[in-house]
Amino acid sequence: MTKLEKRRLFENGQEVSSLCLGTMMFGDQTNEAESARILDAFFEAGGNFVDTADTYAKGASERILGRLLKERGEECFLATKVGNPVPEIDDQGGLAPERILRAADLSLERLDRETIDLYYLHLDDARVSLDEIISVLGELIDAGKIRHWGFSNFRPWKIAEMVRTCDNLGIARPVAAQPYYHILNRVVETDYIPACRHFGIGVVPYSPLARGVLTGKYRGEAPEGSRGARGDARILETEFFPETIRLANQAADHAVKTGRDPVGLALNWVLANDAVSSVLIGPKTLSQVEAYISAVDTDYTAADEAFLSGLCATGHTPVSGHNDPRYPIDGRRTPLGSSTDG
Repeated sequence: MTKLEKRRLFENGQEVSSLCLGTMMFGDQTNEAESARILDAFFEAGGNFVDTADTYAKGASERILGRLLKERGEECFLATKVGNPVPEIDDQGGLAPERILRAADLSLERLDRETIDLYYLHLDDARVSLDEIISVLGELIDAGKIRHWGFSNFRPWKIAEMVRTCDNLGIARPVAAQPYYHILNRVVETDYIPACRHFGIGVVPYSPLARGVLTGKYRGEAPEGSRGARGDARILETEFFPETIRLANQAADHAVKTGRDPVGLALNWVLANDAVSSVLIGPKTLSQVEAYISAVDTDYTAADEAFLSGLCATGHTPVSGHNDPRYPIDGRRTPLGSSTDG
């Protein structure tokens, strides 16, 4: 049976499994019984890094995970996130200090834990100064409610600014980052990953399969039950473009022609980057988590690296001029109006 290797999450930090179990589906498309089977399979393979967020399934993911972890008494490095809306807080989300404090308490309650190992800022909030955000994270560390903190969907320049702010305030620096990264979206290679490498911040990418596109399953009509068939907003905004699908199928065909699983090559392409500590997976069934685990044993060669990395240029996506509309670019402002679209 495959045993997951361990890597340092961050410089001089804890060792975590090369796969991080994302539980976004727990309480949504995955019921508690199946969630338990997924968790058991992950632990049996040596997994010890588990990820959730307060917003997943409107808090159900944290609650289910809290119950399952308590039943098992299994030691794991547990991450959750703050920033998006949750039912118990009547607002649109954000990183106001009082909101972070309230959200952390709610997460601890749902998870039935005294301490969160890794607390991610799920997304940036330009309305709040970094001094305020980082100061409240320092309060949470001092109170023993969180051990470490990290960030997900931030612009690269803010990484350096967060580190500077931490040093000025005497608060622990961020230890982990969670960017969107896969074979056909290499935007974070430009500045984000180099900044993390420079500051000793571990990188834990999400969506290594491009929300399922890199499995090669999109050929003609979208398969029943897939994100494409459901009209999932995020896949339509980021991956569901003819050029992306064409290149994804080339990657999948390369795997199949050489007797390997497309999932294994996609995962190993991400893991081959020396800045990556672990890669986030998001299974919704037991068979999917088993496939992820076995896939990490897939042989990965220099020829694979050359072929797969040649599909999309570093720093880019296959779609010319494409930017994720959820995180608009804000580099040009004039008295004549907004000029951020490209």
